[in-house]
Amino acid sequence: HTDLAVKHNTKLILGTTGHNENQLATINEAAKNIAIVKAMNFSVGINILLKLTQDIAATLDESFDIEILEMHHKHKVDAPSGTAIGLGEAAAAGRKTALSKIAKWYRNGITGERKSGEIGFASLRGGKVVGEHSIIFAGESERIELGHIAYSRELFAKGAIRAAIWSENKTNGLYDMMDVLEIR
Repeated sequence: HTDLAVKHNTKLILGTTGHNENQLATINEAAKNIAIVKAMNFSVGINILLKLTQDIAATLDESFDIEILEMHHKHKVDAPSGTAIGLGEAAAAGRKTALSKIAKWYRNGITGERKSGEIGFASLRGGKVVGEHSIIFAGESERIELGHIAYSRELFAKGAIRAAIWSENKTNGLYDMMDVLEIR
């Protein structure tokens, strides 16, 4: 798709996740010639949740444990979802570290005590759930919970259309929904 977009000088709205290094390099190279809005989720609410997650993680110290819980329909094949990983990346960025250094992707059996600073993930699958995401900041004396529930896939299309309209006056560059929503 990037090759076709460059060939026809067309903006690209890209909503796929799980790119390897070569694919990311291709996207970055194409963005030198065309405007690309690349988002792992086009929901306005999820993107606001990403920003809030990063801001709260930056504000709280490591005495607050971070857990991310997500649920999707029974046919979803990946876990955790790209959105859950994005929320983990936002929390890790708020803590000024890489998610790969502090992620706890699952817990099973006797796992030992929770390590300070890690970000835990739990994935649930069932029914026709479009998408539910919760971020829990659990302290010794209080807990902060943020969440988002998608009732329909229509919200993703609306966000992608918003991104396409926003990109209309852009000539080139790699953007995301934070740019579209102006919430950096």
